[in-house]
Amino acid sequence: MTAPAEAYKHMFALEQWQQKSALSETIRHLVKLRVSQINGCAFCVDMHSHDMKAEGETDERLYSLVTWQETPFFTEQERAALRLAEEGTRLESGHVSDEAFEEARKHFSEEELGALVVTIATINAWNRYGTIMRTVPGSLRKAAGHAGSA
Repeated sequence: MTAPAEAYKHMFALEQWQQKSALSETIRHLVKLRVSQINGCAFCVDMHSHDMKAEGETDERLYSLVTWQETPFFTEQERAALRLAEEGTRLESGHVSDEAFEEARKHFSEEELGALVVTIATINAWNRYGTIMRTVPGSLRKAAGHAGSA
């Protein structure tokens, strides 16, 4: 089974919008990888970690993203984004905390914050798709002819 083409088209439109948004590419990638780790989407973890590495992200930050709160490798802005992403993904209390939202507001313009929220929501949707469909890690690179880049 594959995703309905029309639905996929709209998901990709959200991705294209994010790429044009005011939110930095680094923040987008960090959020997408961290949310994918939380959700256990092996395909998305694989894809985003490879994308980040190809764009120059350090091994140190990639390896320590899962423990970002305990490391000195992330900026205050990145930490605010990661906190909002984690709370917005887990929704342990039914919503994100006021503290997480206010911290994000300190570090992002209204336009950036809106794009951050869209990024968090979109990667959560992709993760659900990837885990439900059991999308195979590395399959996108293999299809693109980059099977050896694992």
